[in-house]
Amino acid sequence: MQMQLLLPQQCSGICFWLHVCSQKESLYLDRVRQMESARRSGRFRVERDVLDELKLEEVTQRKSYADIHSSLSEQLKNSLRCNVPYLKQSIVSRLPVLYWLPKYSVWDYGMPDLISGISVGIMHLPQGMAYALLASLPPVFGLYSSLYPALVYFFFGTSRHVSIGTFTVLSIMVGSVTERLAPDVDFQKANGTNITAEVDVTARDSYRVQVAAATTVLGGLIQVLLGVVKFGFVGTYLSEPLVRAYTTAAAAHAVVAQLKYVLGVSPTRFSGPLSLVYTLKDVCSLLPNTHLPTLLVSAVTIVLLIAAKELNSFLSSKLPVPIPVELITIVAGTLISSYAHLNTNYTISVVGEIPSGLSSPSVPDVSLFGEVIGDAFALAIVGYAITISLGKTFALKHGYKVDSNQELVALGLSNTVGGFFQCFSVCSSMSRSLIQDTTGGKTQMAGVASSLIVLVTILKLGTLFQELPKAVLSAIVFVNLKGMFKQYYDIVTLWRSSKIDLVVWLVTWVSTLLLNLDLGLAASVTFALFTVIFRTQLPAYSVLGNIPGTELYVDIETHREARGIPGVTIFRSSATVYFANADLYLEALKEKSGLNISKMIIYKRRQEAKQKRRERRAERRAKRQAKRERRAQRAARQLSEFSVEEEGGCWRDTSIDGTVTVEDEPGGTERENGTVFVIPTTPRTLDGRWEYLKGGDPDCTSLGWMSELQDGDTTTLGSSSEDTLSHDLERVSLGSLGKWTWDIHSIILDLSTANFIDTVAIKTMKNIFQDFSEIDVDIYMAGCQASVVEQLEHGDFFSEKITKRRLFASVHDAVLHCLNHRGATTIPTYEPSVELPTSTKL
Repeated sequence: MQMQLLLPQQCSGICFWLHVCSQKESLYLDRVRQMESARRSGRFRVERDVLDELKLEEVTQRKSYADIHSSLSEQLKNSLRCNVPYLKQSIVSRLPVLYWLPKYSVWDYGMPDLISGISVGIMHLPQGMAYALLASLPPVFGLYSSLYPALVYFFFGTSRHVSIGTFTVLSIMVGSVTERLAPDVDFQKANGTNITAEVDVTARDSYRVQVAAATTVLGGLIQVLLGVVKFGFVGTYLSEPLVRAYTTAAAAHAVVAQLKYVLGVSPTRFSGPLSLVYTLKDVCSLLPNTHLPTLLVSAVTIVLLIAAKELNSFLSSKLPVPIPVELITIVAGTLISSYAHLNTNYTISVVGEIPSGLSSPSVPDVSLFGEVIGDAFALAIVGYAITISLGKTFALKHGYKVDSNQELVALGLSNTVGGFFQCFSVCSSMSRSLIQDTTGGKTQMAGVASSLIVLVTILKLGTLFQELPKAVLSAIVFVNLKGMFKQYYDIVTLWRSSKIDLVVWLVTWVSTLLLNLDLGLAASVTFALFTVIFRTQLPAYSVLGNIPGTELYVDIETHREARGIPGVTIFRSSATVYFANADLYLEALKEKSGLNISKMIIYKRRQEAKQKRRERRAERRAKRQAKRERRAQRAARQLSEFSVEEEGGCWRDTSIDGTVTVEDEPGGTERENGTVFVIPTTPRTLDGRWEYLKGGDPDCTSLGWMSELQDGDTTTLGSSSEDTLSHDLERVSLGSLGKWTWDIHSIILDLSTANFIDTVAIKTMKNIFQDFSEIDVDIYMAGCQASVVEQLEHGDFFSEKITKRRLFASVHDAVLHCLNHRGATTIPTYEPSVELPTSTKL
């Protein structure tokens, strides 16, 4: 092993290197300790340069619009490009069952899904038949609507816990369409030449099924089209207050629609605006004709259902599965009606014949599309809004994601395929979805299990419910609407939280009640959108002040510790600036800054005109003065150095300083006011001054503009040159005339709340820069997002006068620039405890 000896120079170098490393390490440890201390204390300190937009782009290396957004041709190429991963992803996204079914664990999810599916399937039976009455269709078609759509949703849906099937609101909407296009009066039987009051129920129901199927298929196609074009966000325009008010009003429509089954009367069914009022009026007129046995069955069923549901909710924590109260009710009602022969003995209306087996698919009547397109669109939007809201609620609870566009496609395909099998419009049901969740449902397999229950009922058990009284089904509808009627408590809640949302709720409720479900929805959405427009058109405008010791700027009016920056006004709008509020933005800026731009510009131009006139008069006075000087010099040369006195005239004396003093002789011609003028013979002498004493010479018109000075005033104007003289005259003129002056030299527009800016707003911003520059006030913009800066660039906002140097990364950057640029020479040192007004009047 060889050892090498180090030279002394090498030893000293190594020691120096170790010393430097130890110093760097100690500095690094100090910095780490400081950062850790700052992190623990919750404080931070940042030192950087003031960043305007140009410096910010240089520091951050902001990408251009072309780098971020590909061209239309590139997007088209990418959409048409096909490879194996992209194809696989597209198929899985369009058919989600291929993603989760291969991973399905029978041991983990099989039994919970089976129990949940049986529970939901049991609920499908009574609700399907009951809600078919709301749609004015035979009960068996409610069972069809509980079977086919749920199977289709199994393949295309992304929510694991929603139960697809009949729903109260959609059933009412379908019923309004079927009864409008297929009223009873169109199917009255003709006895020879006479038309009797008897209705051909078979023909009427057959045509109503065609109308419902056509409406359902068209609504499903609309949903599929919206989902394909990525219009899943359309449901967001239905706010929660709007949906809750709409469903509450729809519950009122459902109650009125079921009164004929509860009371056993046959009122005339109206359609269109105010149909609810007319129907209710007709029902009230028929109250003396109430069928008492039917009313008794309805009342007993309602009481028993309410008591059983309350008991069910009381024992919910102790029961693994809720008691199927509704199924027990229809079974008991069927047995009692069958053995007591309620239809034969007491003429109580029953469900009637229920065909066993499945019906073959048929193409809907396309000629009806033109008459139901408005109703189909309303059904598509309302059904999707209810489904996606429930889907997102359960997804958030269980930690998975729901694709809004795919949900729209899945619901549309469920309705489209179901329409070919004589189903009416469906969506998710809140009550069934809650049962599916609380009974342990894990995946969409629970929907398949519930469909099997419905399928067995249609094939084997359907004929057993032929003696079921319709009053029992109506009672089930009444009791299930209890949750919707509880939504009237929203009025109290919204009154405390948001008056605007309360107005939306009330307008939606009233319009839905009076204008029917389709027109009411359109009116409600329109009104809700108008509230958004009005709120952006009338935002809150504020002037910001600094919180001492921080870089934070808050509203001066709402924060006591906020302090205004002398000479700087920071203006902010709570909404983005666009065509609807651009003019209001400009007016608010003028009001908050305290500057009347139009009057100030007019005044400034008048003062400039006056200044030019004064300069021209000064030039004429200078010429006359030069002539007097030449005359005085000639007189001085002729008269030598002593004065000449003439009787009845004046005396003249040329002083050493070169001035000529002229004074009225007491014995001469008297003037109205004796006045002494001291006029410099050389206007540009450094120490020359104009002095004006009260009692002017009527011939001296050059100082007539000062006639508004008070008696006894003496005004001395320092003038080293004609320009200085004009400036002093201007200043004294402003003070003597009581004109406004202002101490604002900069205005900062905080645009951090703006997420876009249109061409109208860009023109308004240009006008703001131009108008305020007329009165020597600088305008700056702060907090602009990158998208807003790009829109400003595309709108030709920037020019030689308005550069990106006027844009700053934050309000604090803009304030520091203003103070460094103009504040140091025009305003006093900023004291946080002192707040100066933005304008003053001399």
